[in-house]
Amino acid sequence: MGILILPKTPDLMKTQLSLCSMALFTGMLFMSCSKSEKSVPIKLLLTDNPAAYDSVNIHIQDMKVKMNTDEDSWINIQAKDTTVNLLDLQNGVTTIIAQDNVPEGVLKEVRFILGADNYVVVDGVRHDLQTPSAEDSGLKIKIDQQLGETLNTFVLDFDAALSVKEQNGAYKLMPVIKLK
Repeated sequence: MGILILPKTPDLMKTQLSLCSMALFTGMLFMSCSKSEKSVPIKLLLTDNPAAYDSVNIHIQDMKVKMNTDEDSWINIQAKDTTVNLLDLQNGVTTIIAQDNVPEGVLKEVRFILGADNYVVVDGVRHDLQTPSAEDSGLKIKIDQQLGETLNTFVLDFDAALSVKEQNGAYKLMPVIKLK
């Protein structure tokens, strides 16, 4: 029994070259489509401790996170531009303020970007809250938590009683936000 060796014809060589080219192209296509880094889901909830105001309204315009994988930049996450009355979030009540997928790793910090419509109501009278730098650079909260592959939920306690300060008839927002 012998081995049959066929001479390479130009058509056979073209077919082999075409098949090799297609295999190489397909492999490159799969490699370019695959993500270089894995992402994991996070959910940020907001709650509050009791405070002696009629309402404390915070305008959350945007949310960002900083991961250990990218020290120099903040990652925008999906957050609804909304105004939240912190006093509606007492006694274990929470609301979702952001939910998205982020790169796998350690969640270093969360940043609230506040809008201009922040106010407190005291004895039925509305007072605008001065928010030094919160509208520009945002409010940063250290998290330093390793994220798992399943949903990572963080409850942020925006303490209205400690965050609102009255000075000479003006009210300032000096946020006290803790990870629960």
